[in-house]
Amino acid sequence: MNKKDLAKNLANTTNRLFANYQENNARLAMERGLTDAEFRCLRIIGNDKGLNNKEVANRMNLSQSRLTRIVDGLVKKGYITRQFNRMDSRSLNLTFSRKANLLVKKLDKINDDLHYKVLNGMNISQQKSLIIGMEKLYSESIKLQKKNK
Repeated sequence: MNKKDLAKNLANTTNRLFANYQENNARLAMERGLTDAEFRCLRIIGNDKGLNNKEVANRMNLSQSRLTRIVDGLVKKGYITRQFNRMDSRSLNLTFSRKANLLVKKLDKINDDLHYKVLNGMNISQQKSLIIGMEKLYSESIKLQKKNK
């Protein structure tokens, strides 16, 4: 198989994997009464605590007004609190409630268990190769993303 065919295969596999991940997240969100956007927002805040509303909007590729509606929903549902930043009144500090912390811990466990099961079906050499390959794929995609900005 030549590099173009390998790249096409990799793109197809990555797209299928991402679609599967999104479907799983949509199901988990729906089970908890969250929209896809609210769920994604919680995952972003949970993965990098201390983000303000501007940083979350950038990571979600949303306008500030759209993020405000998502945050309003999460506040109303008891998942986050918001406080105005003393240094910049246009900026909000978003903080998890106990309910959100419990949810994210549960989601992390579900995710860890799923990946444990995936790795269980492979020998140790395949596991190491998979992790190294995925880390390389991620780092290269970040480099390309920065280069294209």
